Amino acid sequence: MPTAIAVALDQVGSRLKGLRAQRRITLTGLAEITGISKSTLSRLENGQRRPTLEILLALSLAYRVPLDDLVGAPEVGDPRIRLKPGLLKGRTVIPLTRQPDGVQAWKIVIPAGKADPEPRAHDGHEWIYVLSGRMRLVVGRRDWTLDAGEVAEFDTQEPHWFGSTGDGPVEILSIFVRPGERMNVRTESPC
Repeated sequence: MPTAIAVALDQVGSRLKGLRAQRRITLTGLAEITGISKSTLSRLENGQRRPTLEILLALSLAYRVPLDDLVGAPEVGDPRIRLKPGLLKGRTVIPLTRQPDGVQAWKIVIPAGKADPEPRAHDGHEWIYVLSGRMRLVVGRRDWTLDAGEVAEFDTQEPHWFGSTGDGPVEILSIFVRPGERMNVRTESPC
């Protein structure tokens, strides 16, 4: 077996253990989700067993991560991420993160059409950065206009809405965090 492959396989166990710890799943819980025995999972994590493709696929589905992430596949020559835009309520939404858990990031293009605010509330926290255009943001009873380069941060449990001011389209970056998760914000240099 080539050395690079052997090294990658030797590191699978620690990746699996780290993912399980990060997701706060017990071996018993993972065994129930995947149908893989608890002892097999333990031996995989401790490096006492090499994973099969069948096992890796089951774990990839259970953790909702690409198979490449489990095996530490080498980077390909092309670093570009192929983003797949979608339409949501007349807006173009481009996901910038791939994992279903943790911090979610999107680029959103909102057309120029002026819309009446329809505030919604849900659990979480959101940061919005205006890339271009002018955005209208309504949070609770407050109503703001944000220009390119401005940032807004708010608790999404408060009814909120954002859209174009009607002057033209607006492009934003949105970062959303669910309850119990947090971004690490560093305000001082570590040195």
